[in-house]
Amino acid sequence: MNFTRWSARLPGTQRRAAARTDHAVAHDRRGEGSVPAARAEQLTDDPPPTRAVDELPVRQVLDRVPALVALVHGPDHRLAYVNDAYATAFGPRPTGEPARDTLPELSELGLLPLLDQVLRSGRPRTLKSRKATDGRSYTFTCTPVTETGDAGAVGGVLVFATDVTDHAEAADRLRTSERRQRETAVTLQRSLLPQELEQPDDLRIAATYQPGGTEAAVGGDWYDVITLGGGRTALVIGDVMGRGVRAAAVMGQLRTAVRAYARLDLPPHEVLQLLDGLATEIDANQIATCVYAVHDPNEGRLVYASAGHLPILVRDETGAVLRADEPTGPPLGTGGWMHTSGSVPLAPGSTAVLYTDGLVERRDEDLDHGITALEHALAGAIGTPQVICDRLMRSAGVAADHDDDVAVLVLQHPARTGPDGDLFRNAALDLLGGVEAAPRARAFASGVLTSWRFPTELHDLGVLAASELVANSLQHGTPPMRLRLRRTDRRLIVEVTDGDDHLPRRRRAEPADESGRGIAIVATIASNWGCRRTPGGGKAVWCEFVLPRAT
Repeated sequence: MNFTRWSARLPGTQRRAAARTDHAVAHDRRGEGSVPAARAEQLTDDPPPTRAVDELPVRQVLDRVPALVALVHGPDHRLAYVNDAYATAFGPRPTGEPARDTLPELSELGLLPLLDQVLRSGRPRTLKSRKATDGRSYTFTCTPVTETGDAGAVGGVLVFATDVTDHAEAADRLRTSERRQRETAVTLQRSLLPQELEQPDDLRIAATYQPGGTEAAVGGDWYDVITLGGGRTALVIGDVMGRGVRAAAVMGQLRTAVRAYARLDLPPHEVLQLLDGLATEIDANQIATCVYAVHDPNEGRLVYASAGHLPILVRDETGAVLRADEPTGPPLGTGGWMHTSGSVPLAPGSTAVLYTDGLVERRDEDLDHGITALEHALAGAIGTPQVICDRLMRSAGVAADHDDDVAVLVLQHPARTGPDGDLFRNAALDLLGGVEAAPRARAFASGVLTSWRFPTELHDLGVLAASELVANSLQHGTPPMRLRLRRTDRRLIVEVTDGDDHLPRRRRAEPADESGRGIAIVATIASNWGCRRTPGGGKAVWCEFVLPRAT
């Protein structure tokens, strides 16, 4: 094999040879004409010029380089040469044979089709970081070369393989570390999310969470459902800005705080006001969006407050979708803002959706376009809340490799008819005060509970609770007063409202006290009790009894 003929056609050889020739010609031209003798003598004393790179023996250079080098020629890639490094890595190779027979390691790496591409296109190709049969990783660069001989031009390919094992192992360790960090963040976040959603009496609820793909760090999306008592339910969804374990940790603190503040039974905007201050204390550089909503079956509305979060979508029984855009305040952690509450109808037969930005936000689309697409998907989505969750996720194209995490919370207020409707009933009595108010309340409660066919023991406890709550309101409250009785398929709720905003507290009555035992009696006989201020002023005091299971 005449290696010099191949080397003369390597890329760049002709350009360097031409440049050297031009330099020699220019030097000869500078020697023409009159040159001072001293100058001539000085030139003759210069050391002899060093040999140019192109004058070095190519084979000797390639034999000594640590990289793996192989030369093939012809359409069947017959082997012309391998250097010492290649022979050391894979063993000696006979020349003149096709590469598929004599270079099986290249065939196993899928390099033969690449040689065909290089030979056809005349352009170099690179295959990065492939693990060979010797257990080491190489980056292969295939460069086209041409030999001109008696038979004409013959094409070949110079294969140059650089050992990148250290880089590959470092990259693999980095990927392993990142994968473990992501798994830790996902585990932490999933452990901080509700393991099982609370299911209130009047709503059907489902939620789903999808972490971002393997290339995306876990974010701080969260959701929660909190039963407040008296038939009311709080629904929360939020998104902590940022990614990783830190975002998940902040999310866990905010979710815990929301559950604590919810027990105070405050209006939604007051809960967000407290969260805003807490978010600043947790991390002044961390912000979060959140929407906090409360459903009261007696009002048929969803009262909510939003801190920079996406609007709630509500589909009514006719299929029309309403977007709850206002009011919306800045995200949590910004401080200095007074949040306000708004409301949206949630009549029987309606479905509401709370979601995070990963469901609707795309890098190449406007955010409003994504929300509009979600509205269309919700308008045609029917079935259980879980079915609707899955359908919304599919319509938005959310898959395992999604670039952002997604949280979706779907709630339905079912329209109950027939036998199911008989299990959900309401009855109310307006009280004007006076000495006849307590007897009227007891008679009303007794008649209603009898018509609902409650057991005698539950009937008597319900009448006693109604009597004590009304008596407490008559003594400490102001008109207008109302007694409301409500039953669901799981519990009996007794509630009394009045115009005074002073909230009662359970206290220990001394033997000589003539009052202060009413709330203590109610707390003793009822499964649960509580009180809250009403939006229009005044308060509501309630208690509930768990219904016995049907045998």
